Amino acid sequence: MCGIVGYTGEKEASPVLLEGLKRLEYRGYDSAGLAVRNGAGLTEVVKATGKLSHLADKTDQGKALPGKCGIGHTRWATHGEPSQVNAHPHVSGNCSGSASGPVESEVVGVHNGIIENYAELKEKLLRHGYRFYSDTDTEVVVKLIDYYYHKYKIGPVDALTRMMVRVRGSYALAVMFRDYPGEIYAARKDSPLVIGVTEQDAYLASDVPALLKYTRQVYYMENLLAARVVPGQVTFYDLNGDEKELPLTEITWDAEAAEKGGYEHFMLKEIHEQPEAVRSTLASMIQDGRVHLAETGLTEDVLRDVSQLEIVACGSAWHVGMEAQYVLEDLAGIPVRVDLASEFRYRKMPMDERSMVIVISQSGETADSLAALREAKSRGIKTLAIVNVIGSTIAREADYTLYTLAGPEIAVATTKAYSAQLAALDVLAVELARIRGKISPEQAAEYLTELQGLPEKMARILEEKERIQWFSSKISNAHDIFFIGRGLDYAISLEGSLKMKEISYIHSEAYAAGELKHGTISLIENGTLVIGVLTQQELYEKTVSNMVECKARGAYLMGVTTHGNYNVEDSVNFTIYIPKTDPHFVGSLAVIPLQLLAYYTSVARGLDVDKPRNLAKSVTVE
Repeated sequence: MCGIVGYTGEKEASPVLLEGLKRLEYRGYDSAGLAVRNGAGLTEVVKATGKLSHLADKTDQGKALPGKCGIGHTRWATHGEPSQVNAHPHVSGNCSGSASGPVESEVVGVHNGIIENYAELKEKLLRHGYRFYSDTDTEVVVKLIDYYYHKYKIGPVDALTRMMVRVRGSYALAVMFRDYPGEIYAARKDSPLVIGVTEQDAYLASDVPALLKYTRQVYYMENLLAARVVPGQVTFYDLNGDEKELPLTEITWDAEAAEKGGYEHFMLKEIHEQPEAVRSTLASMIQDGRVHLAETGLTEDVLRDVSQLEIVACGSAWHVGMEAQYVLEDLAGIPVRVDLASEFRYRKMPMDERSMVIVISQSGETADSLAALREAKSRGIKTLAIVNVIGSTIAREADYTLYTLAGPEIAVATTKAYSAQLAALDVLAVELARIRGKISPEQAAEYLTELQGLPEKMARILEEKERIQWFSSKISNAHDIFFIGRGLDYAISLEGSLKMKEISYIHSEAYAAGELKHGTISLIENGTLVIGVLTQQELYEKTVSNMVECKARGAYLMGVTTHGNYNVEDSVNFTIYIPKTDPHFVGSLAVIPLQLLAYYTSVARGLDVDKPRNLAKSVTVE
């Protein structure tokens, strides 16, 4: 949510900023803006609503906005409607209208996050003569920094740290001061901020893809730190104004991984990258036929001592947890509870001190998941993070961290990160089962071999995508779609339904098949599409029976099942077959046809697949 970029160095800033914002479009936005220091010592501010291309056109692709130090922003509206006035950057002066054009304000800034006490702060600033032109909490923060800067006659870092002590909420801030040309100052609490450096230049952004074209050497800014960014150098400060060292991280994945690579959309590219994402993740965890978790910090003694697992996540990551629950309980015989992070953080449930909370997050910055992690730690409960972004906040704060190796995921609708997370938890289930004596070492080796065969089977499913593309064209005008299944198949249905609704805008729901007759079947009418997931052999006939009941009421049926269950064609209208594998691990295969169905349905409806309306890739605010 919201994207921040900054640059200072020897290049013209505007083209760099526009390029960075383009690579952050997946985060979701409704307006965009730039602020660049020109040669006359003034800061030029330009804003536009709608697509980033509107901002590029207003600045002639950046050529009309000269200067070598600047900040940029794509805004996701929270406080204040989407408008040019409310768009960032914001300034400390008492401007009016759009606050665009040359400004002489002392402070100019951009912000990602939510300031919870902004109304209280605004009242304070009004009493001190400040006037406001926007409805945003960001303008309040920028003017609060200006207030401290002038009242106490202090430097930028001290003004920032005073603000940080006073403000409640979340923020990643980048600000420029009139008296400090060529310098950008930053502050961070709970919202991500990455700073990259070269010998002559420095860059900052909300996420790595915005920097990759220019540098692979980055600092992941830690919570409650401020930073001074100058060409070729960055200095970090704690709340006392003391310097703090941070590790420099080298980004190892190729910059081309964040490009479309010839695919029409990022989502389609990332669907096709799933075999490699799963293969890489498995290879990092399985060596010589055994599970190796040394890099996570998890030892056999730690895992043996765990009495129960609490999986906490949001969105698709929560669906991963739902699937893993079945596998962990069945293989390892360990009690598992799966909670939405947004609910877990407000519940006061009793927890055994020998429990372990597993937090799953692609970005490692998800606000509710981070809050849940901190809640668990405050209770003295062990925490394990499963994340895809090295150095992210959740990764740093968890007791143990397991990295998935999916590479950068740009499309808002997750695909390869989901599959990598599921593969990681399947491996963990096998290891827990072995350690707890539920399976023999020989059985564990067999399960691991089965897991290592998944990437090849995933690739085979992708080879048959044309049938799914054809079917999606037939159902693209559907009004309602229901996904049903039992057991593990129900968990798979949850993800299939989410994929469909989030990018096609078709109303879809997932139900445990046995619950249909407890109310939901009343919604079935002629032409309603019902998709049954049928991979669990012992539950196959029961789910088919539920589907037939829907068909008797006018539903059109699609089934997803394994090769060999060919008699399903006697009951349903359209069938997708997936390769056989151990039923514990079938979710990695069954989800791919559902991803493709959602993708091609969205394309058929002429929608923006990678950036669906009202959604953001990383939800870093509540």
